[in-house]
Amino acid sequence: MAKETEIDRLNTAIVKSVLLAKPPERITVSEWADKYRRLPRSNAESGAWRTSRTPYLKEPMDAFTDPKVRRIVMVAASQVGKSEFELNCIGYVIHQDPGNILYIHPDIDDARKFSNLRVGPMIQDSPVLRTRVSKAKSRDSRNTILSKSFPGGMLLMCGSIVASDLASTPCRYVFGDELDRWAASAGNEGDPWKLATARQITFHNSKAVEVSTPTVQNVSKIAKAYFEGTMERWCVKCPECGEHHDIRFSDIRYTSHETVVRGEKQYEVSDIYYVCPSCGCVSSEATIKRQPAKWVADNPDAYQRGVRSFWLNSFVSPWASWESTILEFLYALGDKKALQVVYNTRFGELWEDRGDLEDEDSLMERREEYGQREDGSDVDLPEGVLVLTCGVDTQDDRLEYEILGHGHFGETWGIRKDIIMGRPDDDETWAALDDVLDRVYRFESGIGLKLSMSFMDEGGHFTMEVRQRCAARISKKLFCIKGMAGQDTPYTAPPKKQKIMIHNKAVGTAWQYQIGVDSGKEIIMDNLKVQKPGPKYCHFPKRDDYGSSYFKGLLSETKVYDPNKRKPWTWKKIPGHERNEALDCRNYALAAFKALPANLDEIDRRLKAAKKQPGAASPAPARQAAPRKNKKGSGTKLQYDDW
Repeated sequence: MAKETEIDRLNTAIVKSVLLAKPPERITVSEWADKYRRLPRSNAESGAWRTSRTPYLKEPMDAFTDPKVRRIVMVAASQVGKSEFELNCIGYVIHQDPGNILYIHPDIDDARKFSNLRVGPMIQDSPVLRTRVSKAKSRDSRNTILSKSFPGGMLLMCGSIVASDLASTPCRYVFGDELDRWAASAGNEGDPWKLATARQITFHNSKAVEVSTPTVQNVSKIAKAYFEGTMERWCVKCPECGEHHDIRFSDIRYTSHETVVRGEKQYEVSDIYYVCPSCGCVSSEATIKRQPAKWVADNPDAYQRGVRSFWLNSFVSPWASWESTILEFLYALGDKKALQVVYNTRFGELWEDRGDLEDEDSLMERREEYGQREDGSDVDLPEGVLVLTCGVDTQDDRLEYEILGHGHFGETWGIRKDIIMGRPDDDETWAALDDVLDRVYRFESGIGLKLSMSFMDEGGHFTMEVRQRCAARISKKLFCIKGMAGQDTPYTAPPKKQKIMIHNKAVGTAWQYQIGVDSGKEIIMDNLKVQKPGPKYCHFPKRDDYGSSYFKGLLSETKVYDPNKRKPWTWKKIPGHERNEALDCRNYALAAFKALPANLDEIDRRLKAAKKQPGAASPAPARQAAPRKNKKGSGTKLQYDDW
C-alpha cells in the first residue's frame, strides 16, 4: 500500500471536520481566551486567561476575527504578551474556525522550542484544545513536535530557511514570528514571507499575522510592514489634560545615583515619573498604568485595505516595571550592542546603526551642572573655558546659533544653544543677534568673557544680506563663511574679500572665510568619542537647550562610502534626522576658534590673576583687530593681534 502523503492526511482531516465539528460560536478571540484559555501551571500567573490584565491585546486579538481584516502586524517589545496574542489566535482557530496553520519561526530550533515550551503546554492545560489535539506519539506522524493535527486542519511549525516547508502546503492561516530575525531568503527561492503567503491565494477568508520585536532602522522588516497598516499606538489618557499619548522613554524622568564598587559602576534609581507632552502634568507609574487608554491610528485608511498594524513598548506592560527598564538602560550605556537590546526589547524602538559614532543617550547622560551662584542665578562659564566663539546657521525664517567655550588641548564646553526667529533681512533679527554678540558671559567669580570670533553661514537665499550685515559688524568679530565639501578641503584658510551685490551693483566688500565642513565634522565626531574630561573632551550643560533634539541634530550625519564616486567618502544625513543645524553651528564655532590666533597660556594666566582680585575688570576677549587701512589707503588688509 502506498505511503500516505501529507496532502492525504490534510484531506482526511478536512473530511473529519465536516462530520465531527460543531458550528462555531460567534465570539471574538478575546472572548474565546477569557472563556476557554488556561495558562500553563508552569506560568507565574497560571489559571484562567484574563484579557483585562493586558487590555492593549484586545484590539489585536479581535482584529483576527474581523472579516474585513486580512493581515495583522504587531511590533512589540518584550514582556508585553505578544506570544500570548499569537497563542490565543491559534487556540481560537483549533477550537472555533479550523483551517491549516503555518507558523514560521526564524529557524527550526526556534520552532521546536516554541512547540515544546508554549504550544504543547497551552494545548494540555486548555481542556477544549486537549480534546481536539492528541498527544504526540513517535509512531503517529500526524502529531509530532512540529505538526499538530486537529479536526479541520493542521498546525505546521517550521523555520524561515527551508523553502519546501513554506511552499508545499496550502494554508488559510500564516503566522510569522520574529520576522526581523528571519533569513533574507529561503534557500534560493526568495523572501520567506512572500513564499508563505503565496499559499493563501485560494482562500477568500485567509489571515496573515506578522509579529516581531523591532531591530535596526531602515532594515527592520516588521517596521516596514507596520507602515503599510493602520499604524496604531497604545495611547494613555493624561489625568490632567485628558490628551492621549503613547508612553515613550523621552517623557519619563528619574533620578539616578551612581557609585563605583571594585571599579564597576552601580546604579540606583528613584523619583520616577511621567511628564505629559501636552500639559507637562507629572504622574507616577502606578497612575499611568491605571489610566484609560486606547489604540490611536495614524493611518486609519489602511483598514479599508484589510491591514491593521500595532506598536507596543514595555512601559505599558504589567510585568516590566519602569525602574527595571531604566536600570537596564543605565547599565547598557557605553556598550552599543547592549544599548540596542534595550532600545529594541524595552523601549520598543528602532535602533539607528551609526557605525562607531556616539549615541544620543550616552551624550545626554554625561551632561553636567555648570553650577549656580549663591543668589540662585545661573553661571554661564564653567572653569576651564578660556575663549568663546559662536557659530550661526542661517535659515529663511530664523538664525540658529551655538556659543562654544574652548580650553587647553581641544577641550570644549557647550555654553548656549538658541534660535532667533525672524528673517535674515529683518532689522529686529539682527538686533537680537547683536545682543548675543555683545553680551559678557561670566564665571562664578563674576569675571567675564566676550565672544572672540563668530562665524555665520552666508548660504541660502540671503547671501548678500548676510555679507552686508557682517561687514557692518566687523568690530564685533562677526564674519560670513562659505562651507566647502570634500575631504581634501582644509578646515580653515585665510579669509578672502567678496563683493556685496545689491540689485546687480557692487556696494562694498566683506571678509569671507571658506571652511572645509567635512573636515570639521570629522573632528567633531572624533572628539565626541573621548570619554574622560581632558584633551578633546566635549562638555554639555544639563539644560533644556541641550536636550534630546540638540543631540539628535548633533548626530544627524554619518560618513558613508560610495565606490562609484570620485571622492567615495561623503557625509550624509541619517534617515529621520533631517534637522542638522546643531551640527552646523558647532562646526562653524569650532572653525572660528581654529582661525583665531589666541595664546591660551597667556589668557589662562590673565584670567587666574583677575579672579584673585575681587572687583577687577573682566579680561578682554582674545583680540582680533579690525581691518586696517593699507599704506596706499585703498581697501583693507585683515590683521590680528595676540594677547
